[in-house]
Order: sequence, then C-alpha cells, then structure tokens
Amino acid sequence: MKQFTTMCIVLGMLLSCGGQTIKSPASVLQETGQPSFRHITAMEMLDEQVGIADAQYKVLLQRMLWSPGYTNDARHEALRRLYKADKDETIRNIRQQLPRLENWTWLTALCEWIADEEIHELEEALISSWSIPNALFRVEVERPEYLALVKLVSEDEILDTIFESLVSSNKAWKQGYRTRCWELLHRLAERERLVDLLSSEQIASDDSFLLDLKKAMVDFGIVPHRREEILWIRELAKPEYEDFWNEGIATLQELDNERRSDIEMRDLPIAVSLRRHSEPGDLSRTTEEIIREISSKIRNQKHYYEQEGGGSFDARNELLATHTHRLTWGDAIAMEIALKALEVPQVRSHIFEYADRDYLDKTTEYGGVIALDKKGRFEILEFEPEIRHHDRRFNASQDMFDAAYTALFHFHFHAQERRNGEHAGPGLGDKNYATNTRANCLVFTFVNKDSLNVDYYRHHDVVVDLGTISRN
Repeated sequence: MKQFTTMCIVLGMLLSCGGQTIKSPASVLQETGQPSFRHITAMEMLDEQVGIADAQYKVLLQRMLWSPGYTNDARHEALRRLYKADKDETIRNIRQQLPRLENWTWLTALCEWIADEEIHELEEALISSWSIPNALFRVEVERPEYLALVKLVSEDEILDTIFESLVSSNKAWKQGYRTRCWELLHRLAERERLVDLLSSEQIASDDSFLLDLKKAMVDFGIVPHRREEILWIRELAKPEYEDFWNEGIATLQELDNERRSDIEMRDLPIAVSLRRHSEPGDLSRTTEEIIREISSKIRNQKHYYEQEGGGSFDARNELLATHTHRLTWGDAIAMEIALKALEVPQVRSHIFEYADRDYLDKTTEYGGVIALDKKGRFEILEFEPEIRHHDRRFNASQDMFDAAYTALFHFHFHAQERRNGEHAGPGLGDKNYATNTRANCLVFTFVNKDSLNVDYYRHHDVVVDLGTISRN
C-alpha cells in the first residue's frame, strides 16, 4: 500500500507540477523562480517533443545557464543536455561567460563540473575568472577555480600553467586575458618571476604586449602591477608619445638609484612636470627635504576628514605626519606640484567655477584631470560623467583616462553641500579607484561657500590633507 501511494505521488508530480499541468514546456523553461522539478520535467517533455537538436530549445537551455532565477539542479540538467548535443559550442559559451558569472553557488558547481569532465580547453576560462578578486574568498586556495585547476593540472603545476598561458597567448585580441594573468600572478606573489621574464631574451619579436612592458622596465625601471598601469604603458609606448617618453627618460636619469627604485607610472608625468618647472637643484632634493617644505606650507591649515565610508573615521589618517614613512619621492613631488598648481589664480578660479556647477547638479559628482598644456602651464580638463548614478559617485569616462596618461592628477569634487566638511576626503569607493588605477588623485570638498578642502591620495590608503584653498 505504501509503494502504491508513493507511485501515485510521483505520477501526480509528473502530470501536475506544483498543481499546474504543463501545457507549454517551452513557456515553463522561461519562467524563473520555479522549483527544479518543474523545469526538469519541462526539459524531459521537450526532449521527446522536439529533441535537443532543435535550435529554439537550445536557446532556452543556454538562457538557463546564465540568467537569474533558476536552481543549480535545473541549470545542471540544461548543461548536461547542451554538452551532449554540441561539446564545442558549449565550451565556447562557458569560456565567454565564466569570468562574468556573479552567481557564486553556480560558479562553484560549474567549476566542479569542468574538473569532473576534465575539460582542459576551459583552463583559460578558469584562470580568467580566478583573476577577478572576490571578497567571499579571502584565501586563494578556497577559490572554486583554483580547486578545479588542481584537478586538471595538479597543485604543483598551477603557477606554471598561468605563467605559460600568459607568455603563449600572443594574440592582439588576448590582451585582456594576458592582463588578467599578470594581475593574478601578482596576487600569487609571483612578481619576481614577471620581472625575470621582462629581463630575459625569451620574448618573441612580434610580442608587442611584453615588449612594451620590457621597454618601460628598461627605460624607466617600472614593472606594472595592475591593468590600468599596463594600459598606461602601452598607450605611452605609441609613436605619438615619443617626445614625452624621451623626456621621461631624461628626467629619471637625473635621479639617484634610491629614488628611481620607487618610480611608478603615476610618477612619470609628475617628474616631467618638475623638470619643466624646476629650478637649479630641484631634482637633487631628497624626499625628506621636500616633505619638510610641504609640512611647513600646510602646518597651520585647518584639517577636515571623511567621516563616512573611508574606514576608520580617524583624523590622524589624513595627516602628513601619519604617512611620512610611506611616502616616496614621487608622492612628495606630486603634493608639492599640487600645491604649486593651486597657487595659480586661473587654476583656482576654474576649480571653483567647476565645483559650483557640480553643486547645482544633483545627479552625479564632477571630475577630470589636472595636466600641463603645450606651453607647460597647468590646466584643468573637465570630464563630466557619461553615466550618472547619484550625487555621491563619480564615474570616470574612457576619454578622461585617455587624457590622463600624460596628466598630473585625477580629481573629483565632494560638492553635495556648501558645508560638506564631514566628507572632506576620499571615501571607500574613491580609495578603491586609486588602488585600481594607481593614479595620483585629488578630491576637492566644499567646507563653506568660498573654501575647498584638498586631499591628495593614492593606492594603499595613503591620504594627505593639503589644507584649503579660497575662492579669491
């Protein structure tokens, strides 16, 4: 009697899932938020009615893999059918979508499936996905992509696999992938290996990606850490920037080895600017000497600091003295040049006029870059965001990044209120921006109608309050 009852229940579920008879299985597969059993039953019906070779059926199954609203059990059944029908097409689809996948439970299940099926063609997709940092996994060996690669290539071979994939992917359309490999190897403490690669003779003569990075290392002593630095180098390596590149070489040659050892891409425009505006002895000054001069200039300034979103809510974290031991020669020169630029009446006037327009626009923050014009004068280049989210977010455009390759600073405003002193400094999003771009950044904050607080910041939470500037 018990077996008969169980069979009746199963039969009832097959014929009437959730109390609703499936009349159109194709429609059911498009309904998100349904239980696994309903979607799986619909797939079984379509298997019989049209077969997996049917183009429209395959489109429905592919949608199930990546769209929200499906259970992992249902996704797995869709994946099993697609892989059986066309392995190559399914692999291509996963290769494109895996690095973009934000459903972490499905990512984990998919990585396990890749390893179980031993699909070596998806090793690059696993590496690409792994390269994207995720706060859910604080330890790299817990990442599902890593665990899948352990099964595919063994734990001892993973670093070699990533490195060899970086070197061998010499196709123009693979620059994004190679950049992700580069960033991942840095996260895995393989920087020395990358430096050795650029120092070696094993780079192919047609490998423009690695040759550009090698050129930056030889000419400037710079080996990039992040994607934006790589793009920065590759842009400045183009023929149209030859004069700027050579000016950078000439400037850095005047520095001693200790100061050159800390040079980053963000320091190159700063160093060129110093050379153009320098007086005798400027390039020979030590970091400590420059910082003492800056300290003297800003000593009596009133200090404001960001009290939300920046982390610690501690005014000391934005004081020059707090960061002195971490500041490089490039940092010191950058702050000195920022103060010099803000002494120019035309620069200050432009900044206030732009900040006033930001105050009136409640849809976004405004920003841009501070650069040198063709005559070596400071200039403000405005880049209002093309994408607007809200009044406490600035979205830098690609045009702004293009202009910033030879510019001195990225900047934006905190102009939501005329008295905005509680937000005088970079918030958490601003700090993440500085970490990702590795640029020299400034944020200007209204503390009253006629005064703006100025903060210098860069990667690794270095924030220095440079005081305030006045409208007149």
